[in-house]
Amino acid sequence: MIQRFDVGARMSEMAVHNGTVYLAGQVAADDTLDITGQTKQVLAAIDALLARAGSDKTKILRAQIFLADIADFPAMNAVWDQWVVPGHTPPRATVQAALARPTWKVEIVVTAAV
Repeated sequence: MIQRFDVGARMSEMAVHNGTVYLAGQVAADDTLDITGQTKQVLAAIDALLARAGSDKTKILRAQIFLADIADFPAMNAVWDQWVVPGHTPPRATVQAALARPTWKVEIVVTAAV
């Protein structure tokens, strides 16, 4: 069975199947914030979605991070390093990408175990 959360016409925020949680790309609710603020909002959104699925950040299987400007890499990493649980750092990729809105600075996609 596939369980979908916050289903819209174009996408769902999250799907759970066979013990795995798949999140849509998460972006900041307040796109006027700098990279630090946006990253904090994105990670908080990830925490909230994982909790709804009965999971948490210690169960992340992989993370994909998209930065509008790779120059933001150190500042994003500073927030990430405070958020991630030592000993539970997931495989991760970070790339520079043109995001769907020019005001978004970071988008993160996570896959986790339940």
